[in-house]
Amino acid sequence: MKEEIISARQYTIIVILYSIGTAILIIPSSLASEIKQDAWIAAIVGVVLSILVIKLFISLGNKTPDLSFVEANERILGKFIGKFTSISFITLTFLSASELFYFIGIFMQTVVMPETPTVAFVILFTIVIMYGSFLGIEVFARTTEFIFPLFLLLFIIFVIFVSPDINVKNIQPIFETSTMSLLFGAFYFMSFFSFPLIVLLMIFPSAINEHQSTQKGFYLGTIAGGLILTIIIALSILVLGATITSLKIFPSYTLAKNISVGNFLQRVEMIMAFLWIITIFVRSFLYFYASVKGIAQLLNIKDHRPLILPLGMISIVLSQIIHPNTIHSSYYNRDIWPLFSLTVTILLPLLLLFVAKLRNIKCAEKESKKTNT
Repeated sequence: MKEEIISARQYTIIVILYSIGTAILIIPSSLASEIKQDAWIAAIVGVVLSILVIKLFISLGNKTPDLSFVEANERILGKFIGKFTSISFITLTFLSASELFYFIGIFMQTVVMPETPTVAFVILFTIVIMYGSFLGIEVFARTTEFIFPLFLLLFIIFVIFVSPDINVKNIQPIFETSTMSLLFGAFYFMSFFSFPLIVLLMIFPSAINEHQSTQKGFYLGTIAGGLILTIIIALSILVLGATITSLKIFPSYTLAKNISVGNFLQRVEMIMAFLWIITIFVRSFLYFYASVKGIAQLLNIKDHRPLILPLGMISIVLSQIIHPNTIHSSYYNRDIWPLFSLTVTILLPLLLLFVAKLRNIKCAEKESKKTNT
């Protein structure tokens, strides 16, 4: 199969949209329920600490610049242990892809078409993801270039329209929560924001044409995505208050419903819905693509495309049983996901980096310069 290469600019855009992901709708409620009006502070702390996470991912990527994360596992840890750790990584990505399909079904049924079964939305969304996976990462990267300006424009419009309803008293008193609670909030934020960025090691730096520029883009994209999420969290609390934010399943969507400009511009909550659909598309695609590519590399299959249809069908079924209800989903995201993601996305890369340094492993850079897309 032809090697796919994307540019550093495209990769930066992918990082921004991917890091936002589902957090744009879910994180404000979860953080507000834990640390009330100081949720935005925890987000800022989480973004700062995420720089260290990105440093870890870049250091690991530099050890095996021509390999994906799954291939690096076998190269560093050996075939037996490497396959075992790769399976744990693929399990995380595939379960996460199915969970995002579940989220899109629940969201669309809850706020758009209540009488339509969730599986109908899941099937349509999964077909789009499967088709994107068939076309490949280059086409996906060009798609993100096209939708990113639209995302940015809608986000700016959203912030401008919501700003008149800001009440500064809603974030007072500042720093009321304890230091431990604040750190826990930052950790929880990072588990949805920066920990999942490990999935990008399936394409970084092996599928990038400008290595040095891409490293800067990795940092820049993470900071930009974190800034957008922090603004969303702050606006949710400033407008709705910490209590209402914590009680809503999708507080930022509720926030958008409050927009009213005169008597001619009201109920423009679909702006937020569209923003979320863009970011969840990017994240769910990369989760699914990483799963398909990872399984193909694990089984030494050169072309991953024959795996797309069966894995897509399995993910549709799994999305319908992964969470029996939203209560179970909230419990999983609050109590299970942070520790699960910590193990696979932080402890595993640390182990790989340690063993790679211990064995003095470093793949040679490609001699031929990759051409721009």
